[in-house]
Amino acid sequence: MTTETTTEKKAAEKSSPWLPTERESSREKYGCEIIVENGSNTEVATKKAPTDAYIINYMHEDKVCSDLTRGTKTTLFDMYWDKFKEGLKSIEYGQGTIKPNLWGYAPPQAKKKRKS
Repeated sequence: MTTETTTEKKAAEKSSPWLPTERESSREKYGCEIIVENGSNTEVATKKAPTDAYIINYMHEDKVCSDLTRGTKTTLFDMYWDKFKEGLKSIEYGQGTIKPNLWGYAPPQAKKKRKS
């Protein structure tokens, strides 16, 4: 019983303010990508993120939440203002150290050489 209640509490704590459809459409509609959603301070302030990421603080269900998001500052403001209105608290620079063009980069697969 105790383990079930603690897991339910953790799930309630990490309740997502973004619907899956909203998260997917944010890239098309605003040109923004949510990297970490409703994360802790250590998750959001990670150095393993692109340098063009921003930390956004906002109120959701009377609780301050933080996201790590990529995009321009104006499009991020528009996206979060449309969703949370006055609940938007701050938009700050992230602490990522990875170049944006290398974020998510996977080296191409080496093609097998044909024997001639």
